Amino acid sequence: MPRKKTFQILREGRKVGPYDDAPMLPDDIQVQLHLSRNDVAQPFYLICEKDTLLLMMSGAGAVEFRDAPVGRFALKPGDCVYVPAGTPHRIVPDGESVMLRYKPREPGLEGMAWYCGACAAEICREVWDATTTLSQEQYWALSARFNDDTARRTCGKCGAVHPAVDLARFRWQEMAREIRAG
Repeated sequence: MPRKKTFQILREGRKVGPYDDAPMLPDDIQVQLHLSRNDVAQPFYLICEKDTLLLMMSGAGAVEFRDAPVGRFALKPGDCVYVPAGTPHRIVPDGESVMLRYKPREPGLEGMAWYCGACAAEICREVWDATTTLSQEQYWALSARFNDDTARRTCGKCGAVHPAVDLARFRWQEMAREIRAG
């Protein structure tokens, strides 16, 4: 996906999929924009080492937080949500939405966490360095590992088994190839 200094967000939004986090700006820009067009709930909670900002461009939905003073923040077009560093969060759209994520050029560590639907305990967490590793590759690989290991999906607190992630909805591998191709 070619990066450029200016673009039409909604037109470019038609080219991306759920949680693609497609980088839109040239690599030398300090604050990077990542574009997604979401129509399903994010299958994990994302955790970023550095502060991020979410901007809802179209559609509606919510951001759900864990370990934060606010549990859920409703979103409509034009809403910005500040996500403090280290806060697990996930996007839950109400229909199709286009969203921008602002994050630093060198984002540092990122992680994915899954929580038990029965008792809300954290059941699995994976972390990587997003400055040197494409997050889209990690989204795919770590979700696949989560799916393949029932022990990873089983809550240590209550024994409930988290459902596997339906990877058919996501094009993270394709997005990683596009990013690498430049």
